[in-house]
Amino acid sequence: MIRFAGPTAISALFLATAAFAQQADQPVLKGQAAFGDWRADRPGVRRFIKPEDLPKAYATKSASNGAGLVDRPKGAMPQLPPGFSAQLIASGIDNPRVVRVAPNGDLFVADSEANQIRVYRLAEGGATPVDTIFADGLTQPYGIAFYPADNPQWVYVANSDSIVRFPYHAGDMKASGAPEVLVDAIPSNHHWTRDIAFSPDGKTLYLSVGSGSNVAEGMAKKPEGGLDAWIKSKPLGATWGSEYGRADVMAFDPDGKNGRIVATGLRNCSGMTVQPATGTLWCVVNERDALGDNVPFEYATAVKEGAFYGWPWYYIGDNEDPRHKGERPDLAGKADIPDVLMQAHSAPLNIAFYTGKNFPAQYQGDAFVALHGSWNRANRTGYKVVRLLFKDGKPTGEYEDFMTGFVTPSGDVWGRPVGVAVAKDGALIVTEDGNGTIWRITHGNGPS
Repeated sequence: MIRFAGPTAISALFLATAAFAQQADQPVLKGQAAFGDWRADRPGVRRFIKPEDLPKAYATKSASNGAGLVDRPKGAMPQLPPGFSAQLIASGIDNPRVVRVAPNGDLFVADSEANQIRVYRLAEGGATPVDTIFADGLTQPYGIAFYPADNPQWVYVANSDSIVRFPYHAGDMKASGAPEVLVDAIPSNHHWTRDIAFSPDGKTLYLSVGSGSNVAEGMAKKPEGGLDAWIKSKPLGATWGSEYGRADVMAFDPDGKNGRIVATGLRNCSGMTVQPATGTLWCVVNERDALGDNVPFEYATAVKEGAFYGWPWYYIGDNEDPRHKGERPDLAGKADIPDVLMQAHSAPLNIAFYTGKNFPAQYQGDAFVALHGSWNRANRTGYKVVRLLFKDGKPTGEYEDFMTGFVTPSGDVWGRPVGVAVAKDGALIVTEDGNGTIWRITHGNGPS
């Protein structure tokens, strides 16, 4: 049963104290000062992490420290910068993950573990939405895309093992036909979150496929036929055996044909989007585990054609993974350094660029990233939504806490952000799967 809460009962304007804002004289946290945990998080805290800040592998022990999920405490609300308000628009959802906004404003939400796509139609002012199941009987659906973008005729859905599409006309809240399989036989064990996005011209469908292991433990040291032959015939950094076609971003025609690899070495690109200002594809990536509390950094990056981002042999540029020491000297110096580095083990899952008119002007063109939160860190980090800062369409490398408060003072977690999207009215929509809720974030000076 999906539970809804009306805006009068649960909408609250967080006129937070100045301590929650980034003060003009408050320094940006850099280097080890940026390696805090949830206790240092609050709206406005800003971090800037550089490749040279990376500690050595095994500087700390590898920890197992799960989220310790609890029910949302009575009255608990996310913390936001002054002037912003958070409204709970739905709760009790099994596993809300990716959220995408249809051109008519409907919210399409992947309820992944329920194997469903749900649709929420918001009333004026964000009142209690109408909710229906658009499609069920899927296989861990995650990514959602509309095609063509301006006047969609199809809703594309990325299952863990396939890409399918449903016929669609503006306003449809239930699929009118059976899913058409466009891409099948996608390997689905281990990392199963498949995201999809279309290029601005609509000619290319991108697909992210995460790795089948932490760091290619089950992959043979060399491919069949020898490494030299593999290097000559495959894209830079391509994996083989059980990891073939994984840790990649792929591309297809809209009908699912002509598949190819765009970029390699992205351990788990769980969220993709196209930057509106430049038309560039972006990924947020979960990096590998078991190298210590602060190694390696997670990241967001523009995805370059033909680029290699390191996994499993290297990370954050030319840092060799000690578990693969000496295996690929041919790749030394060839791994791209990502654009925005974030605290290790934060688990970024989705990204959305802000193009709405509700937030203050300084947010225009920046990106929001949902951090699901750590398990492989002694002191928990993540469990928040952060803002990536851009200037003239380019990332500054800094990121700022935007939506926090999902961890209780005792360290228990009640919220794990997953999906971010910009609604038609300029509100920010956030899903979290700790308590199965959907939130609508607005600014007090704009339309609500």
